[in-house]
Amino acid sequence: MPGQQFQYDDSGNTFFYFLTSFVGLILIPATYYLWPRDQNAEQLRLKSLRRVHGRCLWYRLRLLKSQKSIVPRLKKAAFLFGWLIFLLLAYKVSKLDREYQEYNPYEVLNLDPGSSLSEIKKQYRVLSLKFHPDRGGDEATFMRIAKAYAALTNEQSRKNWEMYGNPDGPSATSFGIALPAWIVDQKNSMLVLLVYGLAFMVILPVVVGMWWYRSIRYSGDQILINTTQLFMHFMYKTPNMNMKRLGMVLTAAFEFDPRSNKEATIRPADNIKVPLLICKLGNINVKKKEPPFCYPYSLKARVLVLSHLARMDVSEELKEDQRFVVRKSPALLQEMINVGCQLTMMANSRGGFHAPRLVTIENCMKLTQMIVQGLQESKSPLLQLPYFEEEHLRYCISKKYKVRSLQDLARLKDSDRRSMLHFMGEKYDEVMAVLGSFPHITMDTKLQVLDDEDSSNITAGSIVTVTVTLTRKRMVEVFEKEQEALLCPGEETAPAEEVQGDASKAKAKQVWQNKNKGTKKTAKSKKKKLTKKKTTPALAKTKQANGSVAGSEAPSAAKEEEEEEVSDKGSESDEGETSKYSPRERDEDSDKQSDTEVDEMAGDDEEEWKALQQSIQRRERALLETKSKVTHTAYSLYYPEEKQEWWWLYIADRRDQTLVSMPYHVCTLKDTEEVELKFPAPSKTGNYQYSVILRSDSYLGLDQIKPLKLEVHEAKAMLDNHPQWDIPDTEEEDEEQEDSDGIEESEDGDDEDDD
Repeated sequence: MPGQQFQYDDSGNTFFYFLTSFVGLILIPATYYLWPRDQNAEQLRLKSLRRVHGRCLWYRLRLLKSQKSIVPRLKKAAFLFGWLIFLLLAYKVSKLDREYQEYNPYEVLNLDPGSSLSEIKKQYRVLSLKFHPDRGGDEATFMRIAKAYAALTNEQSRKNWEMYGNPDGPSATSFGIALPAWIVDQKNSMLVLLVYGLAFMVILPVVVGMWWYRSIRYSGDQILINTTQLFMHFMYKTPNMNMKRLGMVLTAAFEFDPRSNKEATIRPADNIKVPLLICKLGNINVKKKEPPFCYPYSLKARVLVLSHLARMDVSEELKEDQRFVVRKSPALLQEMINVGCQLTMMANSRGGFHAPRLVTIENCMKLTQMIVQGLQESKSPLLQLPYFEEEHLRYCISKKYKVRSLQDLARLKDSDRRSMLHFMGEKYDEVMAVLGSFPHITMDTKLQVLDDEDSSNITAGSIVTVTVTLTRKRMVEVFEKEQEALLCPGEETAPAEEVQGDASKAKAKQVWQNKNKGTKKTAKSKKKKLTKKKTTPALAKTKQANGSVAGSEAPSAAKEEEEEEVSDKGSESDEGETSKYSPRERDEDSDKQSDTEVDEMAGDDEEEWKALQQSIQRRERALLETKSKVTHTAYSLYYPEEKQEWWWLYIADRRDQTLVSMPYHVCTLKDTEEVELKFPAPSKTGNYQYSVILRSDSYLGLDQIKPLKLEVHEAKAMLDNHPQWDIPDTEEEDEEQEDSDGIEESEDGDDEDDD
């Protein structure tokens, strides 16, 4: 039984293969995922945003960071050093000679396989004279030649070589290990054990433990589990939460506690700086003894948030802490909205406690807008624009202009707007550029009951689907052409003749009004006329069919009157044509028309089926696709981080202050987005008035509310016995009689066979 033999790499050559593979497996994916972004591309992107976002805090911080940061350079240097090592290892491996070669005695003697014994002896004599040590040859080469000669001339050696590939017979199985021999050397055993113990008993358990400890403390949205439980406790305790109470609950989050989050800090200067801010802010419930509102970290976070909303200047020591608190707040408010939705669902399914009121969830959304824009609740949305101050608002809200919102400002004529904003001077174009970048959302709704025969019929308890189509445009696209030219002076202007020709159209175009009212009315009237024209021949044909088919149901009185009117009109128009044909020809024409009608109805059904299939495929594709959450950069003067425009979309009953459908966070709206909101219809029949609400998480004053009327009918009763499966008694008796006759015939046949 041959043994086993383990051979380590004494020369260290094969170890380079292992080392090169190991370095490549780490370096290639790390370079792909961790290589710093191109700084030139980032600089170009910031340059393109400069005209609109140049005064924003996040823009200035990002620009300063990109100029001073050396982290990308260090990363690039580390990756280049790693690639240099990898290339050196690859070069070393390419220069290594392959030591292992298959033993072949014919190759050693420079003979062809199958040579005769005389040829072998002759070749051995020639080589021995050349390589014999006594004649100054190489001893190792001569030994190989002698071994090959013995293997080919000795019968037993030749048989061993043919069977085992070795003239000496079967040898021990050899396993090569691509590690240098010094690793298993007894002198280095303690060092190797120390390294293994440090790697697998200290470093690896610590890394896994840190990952596990962090994963159990945070939710999927990277919010502390303790913070989620805190929000749930206070939203359950106070279902109707006003803005002041909501701010206290927000700033009590454990993300702002240094004991739970290392990013949060408590500085010695806080004992001096924070009381000064409290004196400036006024009453912020400092004396409230309810924990955790009375804790120092919660009080500090509350002061920093309120000073941010008041746009107050804070000291340099508190600026970094304020940016940290403000940066964390939108994600925490989103978690509060999620908690409110969960409590609402639990209250609807189980009952037993009061769900958070609609005003609480909407206050969370409103507070997010306020924090992103750095504005208090009572302030004007116009203060979101640059260079607008409190003293400038008196020009806007005067009786002459009555501008109280961003939409009102966009609706003004350019001449009136320039005169109103005369205090802006040269800054007017920049203000208009910022206003033009604000979003303008068009919201279209479609109410239906999917997977039902009549999708427009809403019955009690059915699942209602509201398909909302959101279309985003910039406000500059809604402006008049004259305003658009002023906002984009770098673009080429149209010729004077075209401008004069379009002047009349531009005057008629009004911003923030339904531009297609007239066209919609005319379209509706055209549709009515077309439907009348289409239904008139159909009604006449159904009347003829009802008159010719026996046992058909008589139409209702209203339908009869319509048919009479249609037939009168049709007889007046077609009197001259019908007189040309005989009654037989008219019957043939009517048959042809009925056939074409059936074909048209079948075609309509096929089109509806295709449309349904396409809608299902579109929904499945939307579920499979993962869209990026990068939409459009929101304009925010005082928010310390680049913020994307996101929206909340939900259906609510504003009279009862309850949620009808859970808020859907729209994070992928670039141009158009289709969202499906589903909710169960009320269990009682009647008319219901709901509202489809769209709220921004970045801007104040851009929310939309659209009424949704719901007419709930009584559900159809389920049939116990479907008529298709009802078998009359006479048919059952006939079937039994046939079965009995068949059995008798088979018995008679068997008797005949026996005879």
